Amino acid sequence: MAQTLRALLAGSPTLAATTQLHGDPDTAITGLAYDSRRVTPGTLFVAWQGGEFDGHRFIGPALDRGAVSILAERPIDDPRARCVVVAPNSRAALAQFAATFYRDPALELGLIGVTGTKGKTTTSFLIEAILGQRFETGLIGTVDLKVGPRRWRNPLHQTTPESLDVQCLLREMVEARVEWGILETSSHALATYRVDRCAYDIAVITNVTDEHLDFHGTYEEYLAAKATLFERFPRPGEKPSLAGHRGAVINRDDPGAATIIGRVSGVRELTYGLSQEADIRATEVVVNGEGLRFTLRSSWGDVPVQTPLLGRFNVYNALAAAGACLLAGLSPGLIAAGLARFGGVPGRVQRIDAGQPYLVVVDFAHNADSLEQILTLLRSLTGGRLIAVFGSAGERDVAKRAAMGAVCARLADSAIFTDEDPRGEDRLAILRAIASGAEGEGWREGGEYECLPDRPEAIARAVALAGPGDVVLLAGKGHENSIIYAGGAIPWDEAAEARRALARLGYGEGGGDEQD
Repeated sequence: MAQTLRALLAGSPTLAATTQLHGDPDTAITGLAYDSRRVTPGTLFVAWQGGEFDGHRFIGPALDRGAVSILAERPIDDPRARCVVVAPNSRAALAQFAATFYRDPALELGLIGVTGTKGKTTTSFLIEAILGQRFETGLIGTVDLKVGPRRWRNPLHQTTPESLDVQCLLREMVEARVEWGILETSSHALATYRVDRCAYDIAVITNVTDEHLDFHGTYEEYLAAKATLFERFPRPGEKPSLAGHRGAVINRDDPGAATIIGRVSGVRELTYGLSQEADIRATEVVVNGEGLRFTLRSSWGDVPVQTPLLGRFNVYNALAAAGACLLAGLSPGLIAAGLARFGGVPGRVQRIDAGQPYLVVVDFAHNADSLEQILTLLRSLTGGRLIAVFGSAGERDVAKRAAMGAVCARLADSAIFTDEDPRGEDRLAILRAIASGAEGEGWREGGEYECLPDRPEAIARAVALAGPGDVVLLAGKGHENSIIYAGGAIPWDEAAEARRALARLGYGEGGGDEQD
């Protein structure tokens, strides 16, 4: 798949006016990399100035490994680089080069994008599971990556990978004859060029709440970033076979998402929700410990739905998935069948069953709103005590810490505050910030809450405190496979750690997990 720099630039016309080229434009490029450790001979290495690191520091190691060309944000004086492309924003330029290098794979398959503060992962999983009954599918998201029959856990703490990885995976999907790809699309990805040149056929927005303001600055800017998903539909004439399947799926009941209504041009708008005005809605909703029941109503026809998903909030995720699948051409009956068979998402309301006489649930809830939702759900399922274990990420949105502590104090009976991803912050300072919110609601340390930074110790403590009929919530890590400290990431598996803690108490014979 070797290409010359001249060809990459010709296939990325938006770069022509803003880049400078130094050296031989006919240098053959056999691969692209933004991580110097992944450079092989013939690679174009891409360096950019990030918020936490300067990729230009790794140009030397990249050249040592055989890089022949450099894309950077400032001139490079190293004779080993046969050609240097200088761009004002290397990350934006990489998105163009990657799409050209992989021959615009998004134009060769149906592409569904799902954005929103909450529900992206579950909705993406649901869409993939439902479409998978009839089509070959692919998935790029927080938890899993899937290319046709191959499926594996996403190794990164990143909902949407960098543009190079996205384009590479989309090309793999095309080669695997995938008909519909689902791309979980974060606001960070939309704002940092990771999905540039991704022509979405169906765009879904779940909701927009106060989150990631440390990155976006204001709620308005965060909402604006989400809205750009709906500006990325194919141009006229592109992917003509899918023209009848394009559309926007919008949560009418969410104030933030609803601002998109009426702003999408050139494709069909479908709204969903519980309100009578929604195009796709749920009525006769029943929520209990067995899952959800409701009637799915739309202009395609009405159908009863029963799914093992827990929690009223999952009605919205199911409706969002139904909207996307209706646009993709599936019948309401096939959608209902897919919802009934859905096996769940790892780390999302995942029940750990080792034969213990109480419920242990692993969930990814990592902000005040999602913590409130899962605690409210679990409170409705138990007459016993509700014990929560969670923390908050270091070097991230600090305002949510006290809010999470306050939510917990209002809805749980007790809690253990522990590490999530402290990074370079003082881990105890993070826990004290969470505790301040709990204390504002009347909780006291040594009474209703404890601070145990060591997460395995905190989980062991919680399951030991639980008794028959109680519920233990392990929140914040969910599916993630590491905990990040100042010295680096250590391997982590929340569900496995819960099972180990239960095994030390004598539970575990014949038990299994259920994911909802």
